[in-house]
Amino acid sequence: MNNLIIPEKLKKGDIIAFVSPSAGLAPFAMHRIDIAKKFFEDKGYVVKISDHALENNDYVSSSAQERAGDINKMFDDKEVKMIICTIGGNHSNQILKYLDYELIKNNPKIFVGYSDITVLHNAILTKSELATYYGPCVMTQFGENPKVLDYTWEYFEKVLINNEKNIEIEPSKEWTEELLNWFEKDDLKRERKLEKNSGYNWLKKGKAKSFLWGGCIPSINHLIGTEYLNKPDDSIFFIDIPEGEQFDKGLSIDSLDSYLADLDNLGIFNKIKGLIIGRPFHYSDEDLEKLKVIILKYTEGENYPILMNVNLGHTDPVITLQYGAKIILDSEKNIFSQII
Repeated sequence: MNNLIIPEKLKKGDIIAFVSPSAGLAPFAMHRIDIAKKFFEDKGYVVKISDHALENNDYVSSSAQERAGDINKMFDDKEVKMIICTIGGNHSNQILKYLDYELIKNNPKIFVGYSDITVLHNAILTKSELATYYGPCVMTQFGENPKVLDYTWEYFEKVLINNEKNIEIEPSKEWTEELLNWFEKDDLKRERKLEKNSGYNWLKKGKAKSFLWGGCIPSINHLIGTEYLNKPDDSIFFIDIPEGEQFDKGLSIDSLDSYLADLDNLGIFNKIKGLIIGRPFHYSDEDLEKLKVIILKYTEGENYPILMNVNLGHTDPVITLQYGAKIILDSEKNIFSQII
């Protein structure tokens, strides 16, 4: 990743654009858009909402051409310095052929999101050589009542605003997976309950230093066999495990096993230098033990470090990670660092 383009950091007064590349949930929980907008404005930024970001067309926000057009337009807008996704979903893959990758490459700026935004991160990295950021979304984190969790903002700020070069990522002291119904506005009635975090869990010990790649299962699996999948060898690979078919349930173990087999068939697990696994969404202790067994199965014979229980993706609070950044894993010192 020697030709990686790093966008400029965010400064007070900059314009932040909201886009919705996948799911169209904004109209059903506009209060979360409003909370996020006010949060950024109170921090000294200006928010611009793209043409179709607040629309709904069944399970997506708008047509594939319109969603891609919003992203192209925001990259072309010289005033916009950061583009952040309102939420993930499962249909970012529909817009890949409509994105203007040359335009994106020639107008580099911060692009942030997680979950299904994995598809766009990989496509932009592959086609435009732009470093994008796996991190919080508008509705899921910045729309939280009364505000985004401090840990999420701390690492967002370190990576995208403060221009820190060597960031040691500590586990959060607390976390939550509680869901309060947005559509009934239960999230406005009280804050979510937090529980104590047990810290990092090293499934395999060791040391590694390499560049970051990865994303959310099954979103990354959408790209298998396409021209949009960036599959660098010798990377430190991260996996985010989302909800399953039901919004309030975790991805089933049998489905996860199948998706991991896809990645195994690509040869990923015997070509990487380290593995990071985000805290899975709504997994019981029994599920977590089964997850460990499955991961050990696919990494059998490999001696690289495997770090679990990371504040990444479908949990709260979350870190912000730069694709292509150097990552250091050291189980002996319990270190997880990002060098930008």
